[in-house]
Amino acid sequence: MNACIRAVVRAAIHFDFEVYGVQRGYQGLIENSIKKMSAGSVANIIQLGGTVLKTARSKEFMTPEGRKKAYENLQKHGIEGLVCIGGNGTYTGAMIFEKEFGIPSVGCPGTIDNDLSGTDYTIGYDTAINTAMDAIDKIRDTADSHNRVFFIEVMGRHSGHIALNAGIAGGAEGIFIPERENELRDIMKTYENKRRKKEFSIFVVAEGEEDGKAFDIAHKFQEAYPETDCKVTVLGHIQRGGRPTANDRILASRLGAHAVKALSEGHRNVAIGVIDNSIELTPFQEAIYAKKDVNENLWVMNSIITR
Repeated sequence: MNACIRAVVRAAIHFDFEVYGVQRGYQGLIENSIKKMSAGSVANIIQLGGTVLKTARSKEFMTPEGRKKAYENLQKHGIEGLVCIGGNGTYTGAMIFEKEFGIPSVGCPGTIDNDLSGTDYTIGYDTAINTAMDAIDKIRDTADSHNRVFFIEVMGRHSGHIALNAGIAGGAEGIFIPERENELRDIMKTYENKRRKKEFSIFVVAEGEEDGKAFDIAHKFQEAYPETDCKVTVLGHIQRGGRPTANDRILASRLGAHAVKALSEGHRNVAIGVIDNSIELTPFQEAIYAKKDVNENLWVMNSIITR
C-alpha cells in the first residue's frame, strides 16, 4: 500500500490540496490519529511492504457513535474528502460514512485476494502470487528429491485467483479453488494416469476450497493412494508481506494518483480500478457485490497442460 500512499500525497500536493495521513484507518479517524503530510513524508517508502500508516479493523466505526467521532475529527482538520485503500469492509464503511455525513470517498482496491470488481488487479495481488510461486519452486526441490506429493495451501478464502495463477506459474499438477467443483475427483483421475510416469506431484489449494483445506484434501488423497508420501505446507501470512513487485508498485501509484484526480473532479462513492490497462471508476456498491470470477481461459488452459 505504500506506493499508493506516496502517490496520493504527491498528487494531492500537485492539485494544491492539503493532505493528511490517518493512522490505523477508520480507528485512527475516531482517535484523531491524523497528521499533515508533505512530499518528504513519503520519501523512501515505495519499496516497503505493508503500510507506513498502519491498519486496523475498527468495530467502533461500525457504530453511529464511532462514525460521529470520526466526522468531528475530520471537521477539526478541515478535511473534505477521503482516499480509502482496502477491500469490501473499507468500501462499505466509506459508503455509510458518506450517506450519514456527506464526506466524499474514493477507494483504491487493496487486497491480495483480487476479489474486488471494477479492476483487473488489486494492490498486493501480484506480490502475493510471486511470493507463492517462489515457495512452490523451493518445495518442488524437496518433492522431487524425496518422491513426495505436496499440497500447498495459499490464501483465498472466497477467491481462487492466487491459487490459479500461482499454481500455473509454479507448474502444479492440480489446483483446488472455491469457484470450481469436483477438482479432487478429476485430479485423482489424472494422477492415476500419471503416477507410473512421475513419482512426485505438487498441488495448490486455495484456503476456501470446497473439498476441504489442504490437510483434509491430503488426507483423502492419502487414503486413496496409501503408498504415497503426502505432505502439506500452509504458506499463510507470508503472502501478505515482503517487497512489492514492480507491477504492484506501478499499479498502486496509478490508482493513488487517479483517486486524488477523481476527488478533485467531484466524484464520490467510487472505486478506482484498471481494466484493460485503462483507469475506470466503479460505484462502491458494484465493486463490493458484483461477482468476480477467475479467468475461465486460464482454468481451461490449466486443465489441458496438466494432463
